[in-house]
Amino acid sequence: MKEFEERFSELQSDMISICMEYVEDRADKVYVYASREEGIISSRFFYCINNKYVECHKVNDALEDGDERYDVSPKRMLMVLRIICEDIEKIEELCKEYERDMPTEMKLIYDNKSGRFKAEYKYDLVYTHDEIKTADHIADEWFEEIKNNNL
Repeated sequence: MKEFEERFSELQSDMISICMEYVEDRADKVYVYASREEGIISSRFFYCINNKYVECHKVNDALEDGDERYDVSPKRMLMVLRIICEDIEKIEELCKEYERDMPTEMKLIYDNKSGRFKAEYKYDLVYTHDEIKTADHIADEWFEEIKNNNL
């Protein structure tokens, strides 16, 4: 059982690492939304930088005067999303291999200052049974919740 947990943790760590690399390790917190539901894989990532909550394409808005700018080119952003999605696929393979349930949703929070990591999982359908909502809606709602509650 230990091997499953270790490999699962490694894949989550990889998601956090690539998001930290995107901001050159210069973020207070990183948030990763990873979803796998009914054949759909989706992911988003955002940050808390200088006590400002920003989506990945707006990280430069959180910088203070004189701070070195981040490279937020679409190419870099897509590379991060691709790696997160590949990790989600690897988690799915791992769950199949060990006959474990695959989470439909993973919300990962990494506090860069304390080194603390927090994860929340759901196993029920989150949006595919909803006529309107998509994974993007859910990720947006989570971002707003984090921002409004300073989580």
